[in-house]
Amino acid sequence: MHDLLTGVFFWIALGVCLIGMLARFIMYFRGLSWQLDRVAYTSHPAAGVKGAVRSIYKWLIPFGTYGWRTQPFIAVAFFGFHIGAVLLPFFLLGHTLFLKEKLGISFISLNATVADGLAWAAVISAFFLVLRRLVLPEVRIMTTLQDYFILLISIAPFATGLLARYEIGNYSFWLNMHIFCGELLLIAIPFTKLSHVFLFFASRAQLGMDFGIKRGGMKGTKMAW
Repeated sequence: MHDLLTGVFFWIALGVCLIGMLARFIMYFRGLSWQLDRVAYTSHPAAGVKGAVRSIYKWLIPFGTYGWRTQPFIAVAFFGFHIGAVLLPFFLLGHTLFLKEKLGISFISLNATVADGLAWAAVISAFFLVLRRLVLPEVRIMTTLQDYFILLISIAPFATGLLARYEIGNYSFWLNMHIFCGELLLIAIPFTKLSHVFLFFASRAQLGMDFGIKRGGMKGTKMAW
């Protein structure tokens, strides 16, 4: 089972994720309105790029936007989960060795204590994100079963990884479950809301270009929008 998970299943999961997200990117940009979006972007590229860059980096900084500052508890939980979700897959020692073997890509490895801290922070933050959906009526009314499924498969790689890390029960079982959950997550990305892993940059860039050009970004000009 371990050989299958680290062999053919890994390549299938990686291929589905990358090909699926390439298709999602193409669909996203082809779906933009020619009259409302593309004309403005091509006519005013400098203002558009400035707005896109500003939108992306502001949302990547904790409390960098007004939205984050108005919901500090959610911002902490959000970044607590996503920092671990971004760093651990690439910089955890076991992962760096695996990526070096399979893809020939070499990254620096995180200190074991730092890696443990990030994993625990991700699990705890995810718990509060689930609690938010259960407690706040304005969020609960918009939450579907798919949202809970997405949260479950997002938390599963961290939880199973920690169980394997501390050798709770059968180490080989939890290691294989950790790999399986990670590959399930990869396959789910193009088909669910997890696509925001990549589409975040596309949507933030588009919104940033809108505000940089059409929604006050070019004040004092003869901009028609």
